[in-house]
Amino acid sequence: METKKSKENNTKEGNISLRGRTFEGVVISDKMHKTVTVEWERRRNVKKYERYEKRRTKVKAHNPDTINAKEGDKVIIKETRPLSKTKHFVVVEIKKENKDEAN
Repeated sequence: METKKSKENNTKEGNISLRGRTFEGVVISDKMHKTVTVEWERRRNVKKYERYEKRRTKVKAHNPDTINAKEGDKVIIKETRPLSKTKHFVVVEIKKENKDEAN
């Protein structure tokens, strides 16, 4: 028997339950306290011109101390309950770190 607590995905902070969609993007700003802005690009078909256009999506995500994503990092974020007026995502893992820090 599985309890609700064991179903929660541990975001290394513990008590934030994750649900919904998962996205992969790049951190474009980390100036807020425990919050990052993540952006990703998608392609959308324009039927009239039979071409594709690029669209960008920018969202704010909770950045736990244990993950601590920096600007330029490629991250995976997951949807969660509203954490503030504009914050509905949590950084789950850093996929690729910023190249400037590696050198």
